[in-house]
Amino acid sequence: MPLITAVRAHFQQQFQSTPTQLFSAPGRVNLIGEHTDYNDGFVLPCAIQFATVLASELNQSQVIQIYAADYNELHLIDLTKAITPVATPRWANYVRGVVAGLINKGLAIPGCNLVVAGNVPQGAGLSSSASLEMVLGLGLSTLAGAPLSPADNALNGQQAEHQFAGCQCGIMDQLVSAAGQAGHAMLLDCRSLEFQAVPMSSSLSVLIINSNVKRGLVDSAYNERRQQCEQAAQFFGVKALRDVSLDMLEQAATTLEPLIYQRARHVVSENARTLAAAKALADGDVTSLSQLMAASHASMRDDFAITVPAIDFLVAEISDVIGNLGGVRMTGGGFGGCVVALLPHDLVPTVMARVNATYPAFSGLTATMFVCTASQGAQALEAAVTAQHADA
Repeated sequence: MPLITAVRAHFQQQFQSTPTQLFSAPGRVNLIGEHTDYNDGFVLPCAIQFATVLASELNQSQVIQIYAADYNELHLIDLTKAITPVATPRWANYVRGVVAGLINKGLAIPGCNLVVAGNVPQGAGLSSSASLEMVLGLGLSTLAGAPLSPADNALNGQQAEHQFAGCQCGIMDQLVSAAGQAGHAMLLDCRSLEFQAVPMSSSLSVLIINSNVKRGLVDSAYNERRQQCEQAAQFFGVKALRDVSLDMLEQAATTLEPLIYQRARHVVSENARTLAAAKALADGDVTSLSQLMAASHASMRDDFAITVPAIDFLVAEISDVIGNLGGVRMTGGGFGGCVVALLPHDLVPTVMARVNATYPAFSGLTATMFVCTASQGAQALEAAVTAQHADA
């Protein structure tokens, strides 16, 4: 059943009424630029057609009733009381964080009935959480009569993640979900929040391969890597590693703690790769893009230490098939999750067959694969109209 149709059906079943408005926000895949966002650096993600959809109506009360169809759970938020995190359900803290942030901005959030559901694969590093935050931020601010700009929506979602979900994420996931453009990647300056659309070649497919390795370490390791990067920035006396050049870093190689040096080298070199990759993508220079993505993966493996054997195996297998006709690398926070490949359309079946043939024997797992298209960011939908990217 298409996602929007399912959300409407859940709404009718839960609240015995028809929603008055629908909203959607996509997940994302990062093509290059890993762990650079919280270092005020550059990233090159694109929104994908997998999305979270929100259905809403006012309920003339001071309570938000939100039903998460994916978990078959109803959660209530009393708008007359202080909004704080809860122990369970975990998903509710993303909602509560978004609501608290909107109220702190001075928005008069009304009582409402909400149903939310998504088809962004969870736990795969494709930002199902940011998709949820962005659809809630747009939907609730619209109900309050003051729809947030994409940048404000992204910042509010990031704050919800920090304060209610406990992950000190950067801004990339939220902003590309809020402001992505169909057919384009987004070159984002995570310091200024300025971004530009980078056209993606119609000759290339975006293939996401979920290793299905459980990413149990990701939250603690993510925060640890962030602390290590902050330690490196403090060493150089700068606000963030964005302000450190490769020359500065190499001159400090013998005085900086070796582990901190490695972490910093990944971030500083990844920023340079990301800018080069955006140019290569815009120019249709697939050979350069292939080399840059390969170097990015090696840096994540060797300097930032966030890959795992299953991910390295997938990258090697896919690279063996596509050569310099495309690029492949791990994407996301690390310790499992996904690989992203940009490759000619006609090589997609060959790559999928290769992965299906070799990966289970290596890992004992079966990979899940998605062919994606660069899609539109968060948007209000006509209640009677199906959004193309949300019904994927």
